[in-house]
Amino acid sequence: MGHAAFADVLSAAQANAGWAFQRLFEELARPVAGYLRVQGAAEPDDLANEVFLGVFSGIGRFEGSQERFRSWVFTIAHHRLVDERRRLRRRPALADEEPDANVSGGDAEDDALRSGSNERVRQLLGRLAPDQRDVLLLRILVDLTVEQVADSLGKTPGAVKALQRRGLAALRKEISTEGVSL
Repeated sequence: MGHAAFADVLSAAQANAGWAFQRLFEELARPVAGYLRVQGAAEPDDLANEVFLGVFSGIGRFEGSQERFRSWVFTIAHHRLVDERRRLRRRPALADEEPDANVSGGDAEDDALRSGSNERVRQLLGRLAPDQRDVLLLRILVDLTVEQVADSLGKTPGAVKALQRRGLAALRKEISTEGVSL
């Protein structure tokens, strides 16, 4: 969406136009859910919906560019993720749910490869310090600038750069130690 188009969509959303909310949701829902999924959210799609409820309830107060909006949305996503983690730590764990056998995944080989790759990425990211993981995901997966990540996480740009360097170095070391390619 271009900058002029974004300004029009934002104005319409701030005036409660349903089509504008839909457009913003369609633009960012997949990246938000992907970020939450890689971060290990229990129900990433449900949590993404909560993120957008927060975005849409606060959109009247938002001012800024399309880049600033994207950063703001991922700040909300990160805060919701932190809240979910706190909630899950406070309540007792329930038995793991079995996957729904009625869900068709398409090509079994593709699904297996995708699942294996996703699991490998989660394992590698799980070995990083949480701050490093947050920075790398926001920088690489979400494509936020250093300044936007700093704003989202409440850190300085210098701290974000340092966390990014250390996180990438840790991943490189882990991958070279195991001799595994991504």
